[in-house]
Amino acid sequence: MVPMSNRFDNAAASWDAETRRVQMAQGVQTALRESLNLSPDMDLLDFGCGTGLFSLELRPLVRSLTGADTSQPMLEVFSQKAQAKGLEVRTRHLKGTEGLGGPYHLVLSSMALHHVPELAPVFQAIHAALAPGGRIALADLDSEDGSFHGPSDDVFHLGFERRNLMEALAREGFHDLRERTATTMEKNGRTFTLFLITGEKG
Repeated sequence: MVPMSNRFDNAAASWDAETRRVQMAQGVQTALRESLNLSPDMDLLDFGCGTGLFSLELRPLVRSLTGADTSQPMLEVFSQKAQAKGLEVRTRHLKGTEGLGGPYHLVLSSMALHHVPELAPVFQAIHAALAPGGRIALADLDSEDGSFHGPSDDVFHLGFERRNLMEALAREGFHDLRERTATTMEKNGRTFTLFLITGEKG
């Protein structure tokens, strides 16, 4: 479902040390809270959770949070951070094309989609994992020229055209699709924009 990468395994312990990653996650969190209502009866899944920079701050607002990732070291940091904050979380180590569990009321993903070779199977898995009326919230880079990552063997999309991504989600049964600019990130002397697309399971 998501390609494995030793780069993420090796970087897990120091991932949060980069200030711009923390700021980016906070910007996406703000956009999410402005776009969707989180409530204490909601079960959330963070797809491609990494160390939890995006989703752990949301944990006190909902009933449960599951972090899913292909990198076991990232999941270990995710769990350690949650424990240090006194937060109960679950983890799911993604392998191959297995399902995501659930049902969830909201599936989140931030800066993970560009690492996925084929998006349709992921959107299908998310749709299947959502409860009736469940929602998605996907944040990633707007289309760029490759400057954000530079040469990389685990980047399959140089950002996304929002309209194309929304059309792909619609094909997999999502509706009430909305997009907005979530935040910006400074990197390599340039400013990159991140979008947030939300939708509902049809």
